[in-house]
Amino acid sequence: MIRALCLMACLAGPALAQEIEVTPLPGAEDLFSPEADQETLERDWEKGVLIPLNRDAAPEEAREQVARGSAAVLRTLDKLTGDVRDVTLAVSETATVGRMQVALGECRYPVQNPAGNAYAYLTIREDGDQEPDFTGWMIAQAPALNALDHPRYDVWVMRCNT
Repeated sequence: MIRALCLMACLAGPALAQEIEVTPLPGAEDLFSPEADQETLERDWEKGVLIPLNRDAAPEEAREQVARGSAAVLRTLDKLTGDVRDVTLAVSETATVGRMQVALGECRYPVQNPAGNAYAYLTIREDGDQEPDFTGWMIAQAPALNALDHPRYDVWVMRCNT
């Protein structure tokens, strides 16, 4: 059913585009202030604070304080062979996982609960490729939130080491 709707929308293309009118949400222009947001992001980055998606839900005092780890433990899966490996990477180190190069840029963990979660900045590229297959933060408690999309390999963060 969904595929049929998508196919119909794709075939109708310009005809549907003319009928759809996009209206901004009332008051949405007041939600974001680029200057204030940039200052908050820079201040929080320096302090090592993770910002909740809904800022109104958690005041600044309730934001999770994080510390930097010296290494991260990653779990890898080769989907073809079923091999599962744990790899420990130091910050700024690169490891070979099958035909992939995995580089750890940074690992952060909650100050109040070091074993509770981990946030790792990873760059993953296939051998011989200049463009990375993945660049960004992976979160141990939510691996699907920002995951590597590769047909053969899975990589996810387990924890930070201090």
